[in-house]
Amino acid sequence: MKRSVLETLARDGARAWVRALDCGNGEERLIDPFTDDTPLGLAARRAAIADISAEAEAEGRTWFLEVHNPPLELAVIGAVHIAQPLAAMARLANYRVHVIDPRTAFATEARFPGVTLHSDWPDEFFAARPPSSRTALVVLAHDPKIDDPALEAGLHSPAFYIGALGSKRTHATRLERLAARGFGPDLLARIRGPAGLPIGARSPAEIALSILAQMTQTLRG
Repeated sequence: MKRSVLETLARDGARAWVRALDCGNGEERLIDPFTDDTPLGLAARRAAIADISAEAEAEGRTWFLEVHNPPLELAVIGAVHIAQPLAAMARLANYRVHVIDPRTAFATEARFPGVTLHSDWPDEFFAARPPSSRTALVVLAHDPKIDDPALEAGLHSPAFYIGALGSKRTHATRLERLAARGFGPDLLARIRGPAGLPIGARSPAEIALSILAQMTQTLRG
């Protein structure tokens, strides 16, 4: 691998890159899979979304596409009961998990062992750490002062998943508040609410499972 390629991967490790290697003549290209719309770029995009390095045909040649994705991250807003199994399951699925809740009585090491906890308000947290295309954001706090700033940060970002817990009525009211702040229908449609696949989940663990499943469906779809 050329030094320039290594330097790019090291410098821009927070972005997705695909190294394309021509299996016939050894030509090498470094591709941004989410901006390159050439046939090779689209093949790289499919590989990046699938998180799988593999051979692909493009431009009449066979390429080996080596995927370099940044880590998956999950930002959980609200250290409530559902957040506990969701954080644990997401860690098993190789997410870097952050639980954000200014209510420090809820966000404790005893309730979230091994999870990175933040007592910042969501707008402060995301100002310092904006969501990326590898970020899932799940809002669970049931408090508009906490939930809405997190949703606004998510809607202003390329986060691949934005989910919000609550009934259909709660979600409709939430969308009205966000619409009043200038968010249009297309942006608001990015919010999965109520969050989770409709599997009949009832317990906190089952609801967490349905949310993680919907995250996976969105990521891989």
